Amino acid sequence: MTATRAERIRAVLAREFAPVALDVVDESAHHAGHAGNPDGRGETHYAVTLISARFAGMGRLARSRAVHAALDGEFATGLHALSLTLRAPGEAAPR
Repeated sequence: MTATRAERIRAVLAREFAPVALDVVDESAHHAGHAGNPDGRGETHYAVTLISARFAGMGRLARSRAVHAALDGEFATGLHALSLTLRAPGEAAPR
């Protein structure tokens, strides 16, 4: 059985970041007909919330770059966009 892109994203992020919390939501349906999902097939746009001790002391850009680097293989095969909420344990949720 082939894993969905969401399952692969979860697996990679769990392996690379040992998260305290991880949520991956496929938002592709909201982007059907837009860039990256012109035919509406999906598995192109995701919202990720990731809380990991690895982010302690890292700025927002460095966190984003780390996640993008970890998911490089997915971007190479059709992942188009990520909406990221990345925090270290104990950090307040963004407003």
